[in-house]
Amino acid sequence: MSQFYEQTSGGKGPAPEHDIVMRGRRVIDITGVKQVESFDNEEFLLETTMGFLAIRGQNLQMKNLDVDKGVVSIKGRVYDLVYLDNHDGEKAKGFFGKLFR
Repeated sequence: MSQFYEQTSGGKGPAPEHDIVMRGRRVIDITGVKQVESFDNEEFLLETTMGFLAIRGQNLQMKNLDVDKGVVSIKGRVYDLVYLDNHDGEKAKGFFGKLFR
């Protein structure tokens, strides 16, 4: 547990909770977001405390972003949510590109 604690929070305190709440496939509230890597109206790539998260859909828009709290809200038609595991050393963006070709 201490290894997870140090990796996710830098040893400065407990890691922020990572939760996803979706309402009607139209609004997603995500906590534990470290940064927004990229986004457009069809794809979002977020770095979370639990790994990279890709969100794909239609007419996606960032409804709310609170960097200090690590909270992102996205609205639009959601098709899928995928965690991208980085086992072979490639950057997550490379996985994101391969996933949505």
